Amino acid sequence: MEWSIQDIARSAGTTSRTLRHYGAVGLLEPSRIGGNGYRYYDEQALVRLQRILLLRELGLGLPAIAEVLDGQRDSAAALETHLELLEEEQQRIGRQIESVRTTLRKLKGGERLMAEEVFDGFDHTRYEEEVTRRRGADAYRRGDQWWSSLSAAEKEAHQQEQRDIAAAFGAARTSGLAPDSDEVQAITRRLHEWLRPAVSSVSAGYFAGLGQLYVDDPRYGFEGDGAEFVRDAMKIYAERNLNA
Repeated sequence: MEWSIQDIARSAGTTSRTLRHYGAVGLLEPSRIGGNGYRYYDEQALVRLQRILLLRELGLGLPAIAEVLDGQRDSAAALETHLELLEEEQQRIGRQIESVRTTLRKLKGGERLMAEEVFDGFDHTRYEEEVTRRRGADAYRRGDQWWSSLSAAEKEAHQQEQRDIAAAFGAARTSGLAPDSDEVQAITRRLHEWLRPAVSSVSAGYFAGLGQLYVDDPRYGFEGDGAEFVRDAMKIYAERNLNA
């Protein structure tokens, strides 16, 4: 049994371009390439793609995913580990849902809020290891101090601005605007300003590198061609406006 690249892209909720990129970097080779140049994938490739997508959901970039896959030859054992992690995440999200429900109920009923109820399931410190590895312990400490200093309303406003920026990028891309257009660069300026409170200095290298991270890591809300659109806009903005 095998599937075409279009079938796999549609079923996995990704794009043919992404699958071809996975093949180009040696992450997911097609099982065979037909005489017409079409790529086909067998069951083994499907399982490997499932593992790739699961690892991306856990926040790993493509180089790290390659290392994990190379070190875990037993697909069944690896998927068991993935399942445990997904179940833990499911429990955390379930706690968040109940937390929001409780907050809504108490707000509507005029009841007193309890901090431990409002923030149950919310733990941004789980990203400490990743941020420390990528940017250093000082960067994590500064960002954590800034975030902890915000009120609940300020935190929500900051997160909403991120969502609004992502939506603006999506609308611009759908409208056919180019990454270097004035409109898209204005959105990119908003993103730069959004980052500044948490990051003391946003250099050109940092900003452009973050754009690439958006391509590699789906947690940031940009997928496939949309992530590449944002990355290109950020690279242009960095070259035009930021110091190295």
